Amino acid sequence: MASADVAPHPEPDAPDATAGARVVCEHADRCGGCPLIGLTYDEQLMMKRGRVVQAVARYPALELTYTEPVLPADPVLGYRTRAKLIVAPGARVGLYAKGGGHQVVDIPSCRVLSPTLAATTRALRDRVARDEASGGPLAPLTLDGRGALRAIDLRETNDGGEPRVLVTLVMQRERAQSKDELAAEARALAAEIPSIASVAVNMHEGESPQILGSETVPLFGPTLLPDRVGKSVHLATFGSFVQAHRGQTGRVHERLLAVARQASGEGKRPRVLDLYGGSGAIALALAAGGADVHLVESFAPAVESARAAAERQGITLSAEATDVAAALRALVEKGRTFDLVVVNPPRRGLSATAREWVTRLAAPVIACVSCEPDTLTRDLDHLVRLGYATATLQPLDMIPLTDEVESIAVLRRAPMAPPRVLFEDEEILVVDKSPHEPTVPQGEYHTSLAGRTRALPGAERAVPLYRIDVGTSGLVIFTKHPELEKKWGEVVASPNARRIFVAGARGVTPSKGAIVRELREEGRSLFARTRYRRLAVASGHSVLRVIPEQGRTHQVRRHLAAIGHPVLGDDRYGHAPTNRFFEEKNALDRTFLHCVRVELDHPTTRERMIIESPLPGDLRAVLERTSGPGTLRFLDHKNALGTSNSTMPPPPDSRHERGSLLDIDSSAPTLRPQMVGDDADD
Repeated sequence: MASADVAPHPEPDAPDATAGARVVCEHADRCGGCPLIGLTYDEQLMMKRGRVVQAVARYPALELTYTEPVLPADPVLGYRTRAKLIVAPGARVGLYAKGGGHQVVDIPSCRVLSPTLAATTRALRDRVARDEASGGPLAPLTLDGRGALRAIDLRETNDGGEPRVLVTLVMQRERAQSKDELAAEARALAAEIPSIASVAVNMHEGESPQILGSETVPLFGPTLLPDRVGKSVHLATFGSFVQAHRGQTGRVHERLLAVARQASGEGKRPRVLDLYGGSGAIALALAAGGADVHLVESFAPAVESARAAAERQGITLSAEATDVAAALRALVEKGRTFDLVVVNPPRRGLSATAREWVTRLAAPVIACVSCEPDTLTRDLDHLVRLGYATATLQPLDMIPLTDEVESIAVLRRAPMAPPRVLFEDEEILVVDKSPHEPTVPQGEYHTSLAGRTRALPGAERAVPLYRIDVGTSGLVIFTKHPELEKKWGEVVASPNARRIFVAGARGVTPSKGAIVRELREEGRSLFARTRYRRLAVASGHSVLRVIPEQGRTHQVRRHLAAIGHPVLGDDRYGHAPTNRFFEEKNALDRTFLHCVRVELDHPTTRERMIIESPLPGDLRAVLERTSGPGTLRFLDHKNALGTSNSTMPPPPDSRHERGSLLDIDSSAPTLRPQMVGDDADD
């Protein structure tokens, strides 16, 4: 459930929810808006904290991070100041029913809308019913194309007086009346419903599942209304984002201001960079508290709103409308410095590029405000590797009665984390490469696996025996001394050695097979063979065990793409729409490819070595989000996702484990796609 998509309201005589009380709602068995409504408030807070704890536990680099108890909300009912409501025939105004589909549940007595939004919704529902009967402009859109109204977006504002409401009518473009006719309807609505301050129409096209379309046209009243949260006022407009709970939002602002003052030192004016700043709710609050704030937001109208709000209040605020990663790079190149960087990204989290550049600012403190624990902890894991440690992790209940949880993570400068060593002797190190990290230094990346490995004791001259791609994670072997590189290089290239990968591939592949396809490198066509076995299917896509026999550049990625099943998240050979979907819905921001196992014969001891790297937390999260915990349990039970054991010699009668998903039948049918000439880089 998206944080801005829920819209219930309280009954006038509803009792306040208490820690031990259960809130009762007549729509709970059908409406998906409040999934925790049957639990006591204490139980809800425990479940929300559990979500954050579970997300943190996926990452060994965060093992010392303590998740604080969730800050409770007050009130628990009647708190929502934003509602996106679906309109359906029968004058139903509400949310989609549980279990998916497009059945709309009418919610005339829902419990969490603010009183003003609840009253406005009831009045609009009555108007929809009248227009449905008479064929008026607010008649609901039907399957046979009658009516035009698809949804209603409501936003409450309050600057110390009576609350006022911005109403956005979402209309099917080809069915909507003319702008003049809709403007007359907007004036009539405002005259009939005193709480309405402004009305706009949003034009929806086609069958997109998104509630709001791309064009919003004001019809009546001011386009910007002042809205006070805590000690500052920002300007609300139609369809703009706002945190669901006014009181909890104020607590977020207070906490960030305290962090800023501590970061700058006693008596100094904090210098703050606010990224993904929206219309300035956080930036204005910090500036009102005495901070010198620079806001970055890609949506230009939101930036103009923030500037206008600052001017109205006599607050000094600088702001720019640009991409966050581009802004960070420019600030670094200009040598700008800040005491605190605040990041409040959308649900998909910070981009990998933004994570790289924000650490290059070298601010002493970074504060991350997040509504999604999975993307927050993925980002924290990366930031730890880039030289920041999580000092505090504070969840708070921004949307009571739902399973959503907001979190504030405060990070402070620290030494860059060393790579995890999975095997070491006098000659080699086997280390775990993280995603978004090159094996050897590359100019656009702040760190490299080789650089972090050479910081380990006794590894100052370490040399990698092979490279894996920036977006790929897993095992890389280093020799401790350059003079051993030739000896160990022959071992790695030997037919007795193999590297095994876990890959997520688009679509459902054959159960097993081998791909033979020549690959071009440096102008030459080279033989290459890749074997695979399908381990599981998750939401219509495949989890594979893959063995590239030659180790050509991008061999796994190129071969899987050649048979029509590219690696998920692969921005070079992959399927762009699928990649976008997985990034937005499943927090996958890199290639789903992990070197899970290395097998080789030690040239000195003659022992067979089997070294494994567990599937990293971000990929485990993707599997959980796409198929639930069952697939992970099955793959873990089959020893398919790696272990933390440093080395596992096989039984005396076999060089490989029998009956496990680690082995791939070499007699599997072979797929021979046509060779195409595409040069690959490192």
